[in-house]
Amino acid sequence: MIRKMTLSDYAAVFDLWMSTPHMGLRTLDDSEEGITLFLRRNPETCFVAVEGAEVIGVILCGHDGRRGYIYHTVVHPDHRKQGLGTALIDAAVAALQKEGITRVCLNVMESNEAGKQFWKKRGWEKKDFLGFYSKSITKKENLPLFKEQ
Repeated sequence: MIRKMTLSDYAAVFDLWMSTPHMGLRTLDDSEEGITLFLRRNPETCFVAVEGAEVIGVILCGHDGRRGYIYHTVVHPDHRKQGLGTALIDAAVAALQKEGITRVCLNVMESNEAGKQFWKKRGWEKKDFLGFYSKSITKKENLPLFKEQ
């Protein structure tokens, strides 16, 4: 079953992220406090896949009023290839469309071959002409939770 993500899902979602290679998690953004802020801003666009009481998939999705953004999409390895990833994407995209958003963007770690193939297979295009730039604007360190393998 796919349903909206709530803060009570955080511990299970975080465990799922931590057990998944190539997630690119950050100590501040992906902390319980960081996800609380994200869910408050985007209460209608983040979803989990559940089986019984177990969280087996997640998609974080939000928007800035113009573009939608997808983050940290993962399905537990034991539940892949059953359409859950596509169902999570469909739920997030439908929620964005309901809010008037017409384009969605996402990032995939270059080392994540399976992730890149997953998105390509579903019609997402890599935009090689775009450069990705980032700058931390907090005094707190927002460090990676683990080093890329």
